[in-house]
Amino acid sequence: MLVIPGEISRDTCDGVSRRELIRFGSLSLAGLSLANVLANEAKGNAPVAASKDSGGRGFGKAKSVILIYLQGGPSHLDLWDPKENVPDKVRSVFKSTPTKIPGTHVTELLPKIAQQLDKATLIRTMSYTPNGLFNHTAAIYQMHTGYTTDKVSASGQLEPPSPKDFPTLGSNIIKFKPPEVPMLPFVMMPRPLQESNVVGKGGTAGFLGKAYDPYLLYPSGDDLDMGKMDRIKVDDLKLREDLTPERMNRRASLRDTVAKGMPEIEKAVSKFELDSYYGKALGLVVSGRARDAFDIAKEAPALREKYGKNTFGQCCLLARRLIEAGTRFVEVNWPKVANSDNHSWDTHAGLSNRLKNQAAPMLDAGVSTLIEDLDQRGLLKDTLVVVVGEFGRSPQRGVSTSGNQNQDDGRDHWPYCYTALVAGAGIKRGYVHGKSDKTASAPLEHPVHPTELLATIYHSVGIKPDTIVYNHLNQPRELVKGEVVTGLLG
Repeated sequence: MLVIPGEISRDTCDGVSRRELIRFGSLSLAGLSLANVLANEAKGNAPVAASKDSGGRGFGKAKSVILIYLQGGPSHLDLWDPKENVPDKVRSVFKSTPTKIPGTHVTELLPKIAQQLDKATLIRTMSYTPNGLFNHTAAIYQMHTGYTTDKVSASGQLEPPSPKDFPTLGSNIIKFKPPEVPMLPFVMMPRPLQESNVVGKGGTAGFLGKAYDPYLLYPSGDDLDMGKMDRIKVDDLKLREDLTPERMNRRASLRDTVAKGMPEIEKAVSKFELDSYYGKALGLVVSGRARDAFDIAKEAPALREKYGKNTFGQCCLLARRLIEAGTRFVEVNWPKVANSDNHSWDTHAGLSNRLKNQAAPMLDAGVSTLIEDLDQRGLLKDTLVVVVGEFGRSPQRGVSTSGNQNQDDGRDHWPYCYTALVAGAGIKRGYVHGKSDKTASAPLEHPVHPTELLATIYHSVGIKPDTIVYNHLNQPRELVKGEVVTGLLG
């Protein structure tokens, strides 16, 4: 959280310790102030090499990105890509329903999204071909960073997050495209990426440094607590009661006066442009922009109900408020840990009940209302919305593909073919990209690897995918080794 602490008559004449003046979210644990964060964002940690990408169609159309990450791996056959005239073990138990895209059906679980697909594109051929990643954590990591981890197994856990990790895409985006207004650049909510006891893998800035980590909005309450977003502490982003904006601005003026009287120190640090970073930090606190954005209680009750009065729905609403206020990248992680039950997309058993009565209604209301709301406000034209998980589910129910046990009413992990939804910021409207085979086992045409989806996201925000950054060993690395999928761009 961002706080302005201090005790009366401690260190300064008005009671605020210089060392305690500004602390920023989870980064405060690393001793980084918001001014440090802003400074590091502007400075970066590496030169940028030349790129083969000279722009082109759709380049730079997106001012902001909302990633709806469906961790756990939702079943594409039971949501996005139903198949007819297939064996019973393959066919979804749910009926299909037409969408606003002529000739395109989803299942009956997504009637509201079906009516918004004229504003979006379905990618029905997401695929890890030729090498699949059946492990949640490995697939989550690649979907977010474009790279595979050092330790990969077909089933089981990987090592925890490390400063040596590749940066998550949100961190790369805010490094090269910081916000244009005093606002939190990257927000992740309402829980971390997680499989069992591996928490946060693929969701950090890694070797870019903690300055580019997301602001973590994890309200108290467990994953099944549907009212947790009502307990967001907007006070975490406000001035102490006795510190008015005027006092803060006067203090900034005093700081400038003192700095001018220290020419040697000023000369020594001039290249860091500290006044600029301090000013941005002060602006974020004094403007109240972030605090106001987090206050979802200001929204009309009817709209909150439409998004869904649950954790996921209210996160979708808050994502819209954040990008409206100037946040560059918002990630909404499905509010249930991978490889778990009740509301999880990891449906090795009990698929019919969990999708129909738990997960799908929340997904349908939240995503459909987000797309409609953004479009009606004129925000969809420069906001890229991406809805995707780490993989799909096995075409045949009750079989093992990853070493897990599966019941007849369950599907195992399947990375070779699944579906993503993308919308806004130059993405084609009312379009289906690619076609899966008869059983949705593999792409028939136009496969899209996760690295290619990432390349397209970078392209959309105006960052060339082959831009070079340097890792913790000062080795050059491309943001992602993938080609832009120009067929998605209108």
